[in-house]
Amino acid sequence: MAELRKTAKGIMTKNPITFTPTMSVKEAAKILAEKDIGGAPVLDKDGRLVGIVTESDLIIQDVRLHFPTYIELLDGYLFLPGSLEYFEEEFKKAIGAEVADVMTMEVITVDENASVEDIATLMVEEDISRVPVMSDDKVVGIVTKGDLVRAISRS
Repeated sequence: MAELRKTAKGIMTKNPITFTPTMSVKEAAKILAEKDIGGAPVLDKDGRLVGIVTESDLIIQDVRLHFPTYIELLDGYLFLPGSLEYFEEEFKKAIGAEVADVMTMEVITVDENASVEDIATLMVEEDISRVPVMSDDKVVGIVTKGDLVRAISRS
């Protein structure tokens, strides 16, 4: 049993709460608050991981919108490369009505056999607070920083 506690499978929360991409941001925020959790994986209709939503993604007032950078030239405006696209993306996040609009799509995951040490290192290096645990391309759990602290305290 002690060996199991040293892996993601041994410390993870099994069958974590998940969201769908079409769920409203308001409903996702309500669930996070009611369940007192900081984030949840986003699964498509086939159960595939497509993103993750955290409290930070849902805090609209923390989104700092910067208007696109442009140059006025010959009675017209020339937007600098990338600035308009960045503004549009951040604006969508700020007013996003669905989870798909605010979720992080590049999700860092771990295998259920990942060691506690590897997970802790990954969380520190990537500055993340939770990682979905995968087995056979399915989300089977989630490990948070709190899970790591509990696992370390039992060692």
